[in-house]
Amino acid sequence: MTDQLLPVATGRRAGRVVADELRARPLAASLTALTAVCAAAAGLIAPTVLGRLVDAVDRGKGTIWPFVWALLGAALLSAVLTGLSAVLIARLGETVLARLREKVVDRALHLPSATLDRVRGGDLLSRVGDDVAKVAEAVTSALPQVAGAGLTVLLTLVGLGALDWRLALAGMVALPLYVTALRWYLPRSAPRYAAERVAMGERSQALVSSVQGADTVHAYADEARHRAVVDDRSASALGITLGVFRLFTDFGWRMNRAEYLGLAAVLGVGFFLVRSGDVTVGAVTTAALLFHRLFGPLGLLLFTFDDVQSAGASLVRMVGVADLPDAAAAPRVRTAARPAVELRGIGHSYGGPPVLVDVDLALAPGERVALVGASGAGKTTLAGVLAGGLDPAVGQVLLDGEPVADLRAQVGLVSQEVHVFAGSLADDVRLARPDATDAEVVAALETVGAGWATAMGLDTVVGDGGRELTAPRAQQLALARLVLADPPVAVLDEATAEAGSAGARDLEDAALAATAGRTTLVVAHRLTQAARADRVVVLAAGRVVEEGTHAELVEAGGRYARLWTAWSARG
Repeated sequence: MTDQLLPVATGRRAGRVVADELRARPLAASLTALTAVCAAAAGLIAPTVLGRLVDAVDRGKGTIWPFVWALLGAALLSAVLTGLSAVLIARLGETVLARLREKVVDRALHLPSATLDRVRGGDLLSRVGDDVAKVAEAVTSALPQVAGAGLTVLLTLVGLGALDWRLALAGMVALPLYVTALRWYLPRSAPRYAAERVAMGERSQALVSSVQGADTVHAYADEARHRAVVDDRSASALGITLGVFRLFTDFGWRMNRAEYLGLAAVLGVGFFLVRSGDVTVGAVTTAALLFHRLFGPLGLLLFTFDDVQSAGASLVRMVGVADLPDAAAAPRVRTAARPAVELRGIGHSYGGPPVLVDVDLALAPGERVALVGASGAGKTTLAGVLAGGLDPAVGQVLLDGEPVADLRAQVGLVSQEVHVFAGSLADDVRLARPDATDAEVVAALETVGAGWATAMGLDTVVGDGGRELTAPRAQQLALARLVLADPPVAVLDEATAEAGSAGARDLEDAALAATAGRTTLVVAHRLTQAARADRVVVLAAGRVVEEGTHAELVEAGGRYARLWTAWSARG
């Protein structure tokens, strides 16, 4: 079965998602936008004051102190508003990101088992890990800077136009040169940065291999060859790094060229405008300072273009997961204490040969049925269909003769792969029912024979960073969760497979106790489980080939009898 990737949203869709989140917070969004505009506008005060100062000096009138105080006040106001704007943008961005991150994690946690089987694990992990981190980094660092720089550029151009449209037009001479520099740099820089990372990785690998194998290297007197390999990889990485640096400096020179030509255009046009009496020397000074003020913001926008693109790529990947249908389980509402279960005409495949073919299986209320068959017979797939984690290609599952919208609300699943979550032992069991009391948790543990758990203490930390549990004990916790959840139907998918021969009987007793009174389907890894079931169903190549009680099938001498004989011979 070919691994698939999770969907990726379009840039337009990602923009709508962010816009929707901003509209949901009108006060915060409006205050943030207003503060950012005010911060950018405050930066226009100093060039304007300096222009007025030049005119005042040129006319020989007044004192400079009012201008000095105005400049100090402008600097202080600009600093306060810029800092406040950065904080508000980062806070709003983090709020929106937190909401989006919640949606992504929620969808990831509720992905159907069939989807998880198809998608690449690394793709899912990167969506909830690396992509979130990349967008978070952009929100806290790049976004405030880019937003401030963009507004500064816009308002500065407006300020130039307010002075004289010809001065603004002269300043815009630099824009095509900026765009040309960026279009020259980006296609050349991306592959070189990638090659640089590869070369650094090869250098690190050579170093690590030599260090880890130092004893062997010394034993064979092979130091010279390994040193030569490290030198070669280091020289290669250094050469690429120097090439990247030269490319970057060339890009910087192209940026500076645009700035110098733009500034020269403003001063040249200003010279003629002053001579004609259309503007004052102070106005041209203001225009030159405003244009010079663009150097930093425009450079920031261009130099952070890669970061913005990278964050955007991560954002559309996150939105792609957030837009997946909500598969959260419905609230558990019991249809009956022990419902009848019917799997009717079930067929399924994973894009290749059929795994299940027209399977009909009925379980009476409270009946315990064991599924038996060779590996690949379709047992786990059929169990997944009943548990609601897998939608069959054809057929349906009925409880008491009626289809159920969400089987997971009625069916409890315990599989071979059990995870012990980090936290207290009681909280680990309470995953099945968060409102359960300590007494109910203890009762569930005692039902499955987990006396060791109560002796250890419900507050004992287990999982990562806590006490490590053996596989059989982890299975007992899973069975205790089943008891606490109290579903009317239970599915055990090789739930006792991890127990060694010594603990197998105890774990099978625990499984029997956990499923007592429930309509139960057991994928039997051990045939002793089948022997203790009310009925045994044998699957082969996705079809039901035998069905009956353990005694009936052994007496019939068919496929199950041969399996039982081989199992018994193992002792």
